[in-house]
Amino acid sequence: MKCPCHSQLEYKDCCEPYHTKEKHAPTPLALMRSRYAAFATHNAAYLMNTTLPAKRKYHNEADLLEWGQINTWTNLEIVDTAPNIVEFIAYFTENDGTAHVQRERSLFQKINDRWFYVSETK
Repeated sequence: MKCPCHSQLEYKDCCEPYHTKEKHAPTPLALMRSRYAAFATHNAAYLMNTTLPAKRKYHNEADLLEWGQINTWTNLEIVDTAPNIVEFIAYFTENDGTAHVQRERSLFQKINDRWFYVSETK
């Protein structure tokens, strides 16, 4: 099975090792891709665990799970990367067939050799 992050790699060779905690994403880009794949595979626990601990109070697993489930995740396009920022475009379709495009610049922070999602940045 191809990875839901649209890397063209097999899931087992791409994001699955991060989702199963076998490995940690080594870069902000790898973490961004694995978080997109977590939405596509309804892995809300991974999304919470890869959010910066200080920011987790602004999220909850039930909402993340619902957001993943009510959408079909159709494509991920990486626009630009910087040392701790990934700009991307996520394509998804709601259950009612409405297509959406979300463009975001995400900020990441490294703590004890692990990358975490912090927030959207301007």
